Amino acid sequence: MPKTAKEYRVAVVGATGAVGREMLRMLWERKFPAASVRALASARSAGQSIPYGPTQLTIEALTADAAKGVDIALFSAGGAISKEFAATFIKEGAVVVDNSSAFRKEPEVPLVIPEVNPDALSATKRLVANPNCSTIIAITPLWPIHKKNRIRRLIASTYQAASGAGAAAMEELMLATKASVEGREFKPSIFPHPYAFNLFSHNSKVDPVTGYNQEETKMVEETRKIYDDPDIRISATCVRVPVPRAHSEALNFECERPITPAEVRAILKTAPGVKIVDDMEKNYFPMPKDASGQGDILIGRIRQDTSDPSGKSIAVFVAGDQLLKGAALNAVQIAELMVAKDLI
Repeated sequence: MPKTAKEYRVAVVGATGAVGREMLRMLWERKFPAASVRALASARSAGQSIPYGPTQLTIEALTADAAKGVDIALFSAGGAISKEFAATFIKEGAVVVDNSSAFRKEPEVPLVIPEVNPDALSATKRLVANPNCSTIIAITPLWPIHKKNRIRRLIASTYQAASGAGAAAMEELMLATKASVEGREFKPSIFPHPYAFNLFSHNSKVDPVTGYNQEETKMVEETRKIYDDPDIRISATCVRVPVPRAHSEALNFECERPITPAEVRAILKTAPGVKIVDDMEKNYFPMPKDASGQGDILIGRIRQDTSDPSGKSIAVFVAGDQLLKGAALNAVQIAELMVAKDLI
C-alpha cells in the first residue's frame, strides 16, 4: 500500500485460525503501516509463537484488557467472539473489521468489498463487516459489469473448498482422502458427510420454509446490501467439494440490456482484483489450483446464455482463494482503505 507517515497498532483476533494466519501474512507482505502487531487467541494458545514475516509473535490471550492500545482490530474468531469483544475494542478506540457473520445484516454496519463499495466507509463507522467468502468471489468480478449494464438477475452455483470451514476442515479432507485411498474407514468429525471423493450440500442450516441454507441466503442478502440494489433477483445453490483451498462458482446473470461476451471481456480487462483466464483453444479456465495462494479472482468460460433469446444473459465461471480475497485479504484491504482515507 502507499506509504503513510502514521503507523497503527494492530491486533489480529483469532490469529491461530486459517484466516487469522493469512491476516498476519497479508499485513506483513503488503507492508501495512503497523507500529505494532499483536496476535490474540484463546487462553490455551497464549504463550505460543506464530509467524509474522521473518519474525515470531507471542500469542496473547483474548481478554477485555487486550483491547487497550489498539487502533485496528481484525477479527476472525467466529461470531460469538465478535459479539462478545468487538464493542470492547471499539470502546477502547479501535476500528474493528470483522470477518464473521455477526454484524453483516446490521443496517448501520458497512459491509465492504473495497473494489465495489469503498464509499460505505466513514470515520463515524468504527465497525466494518467483511462479507461472506462466496459473496466476495461472485460479485467482485460482476461489479464492473453491473455499473455498465445493470444486472437484474443472478443464478449462482458454488463449489466450495474445505478452507471455508477452517484449518480443521482442511485437515479432515486430507485425512479422509488418505484413508479412502488406503481402503480404511474414516469417520468425519467436522462435516456431516464423508468428504473424500464426494460432494454435498453446504453444511449450514437449511430454512424449512424457503429450502435455502444459510450460505445461500447470505449470498442473496449480502449482494443486495453491497450493491445497494434491493431489487436484484438472486438464487444460489452452495455445495462443498473435496478441494483444500479456493472456491469456484458458476454464475449466470441477466442484464437490463443485451450484452455480449466480447463486451464482458472488455469491461473486465482492467477491472481491479480480477484476472481473465479464458483460453478456449487450450480448454484452460479458472481452477482452484491456480486461484490458491494469490489475491485475484479468476474469471473465464465467458459465453452467451443461449437459452435467453433476448441476448441479455451471460454465463461465466470464477475461482478465488477463500482464505485471501474471500476473507483475510479483503479485511486487510478494508484497513488499508481506511488508512488511505484517514478514517482511523
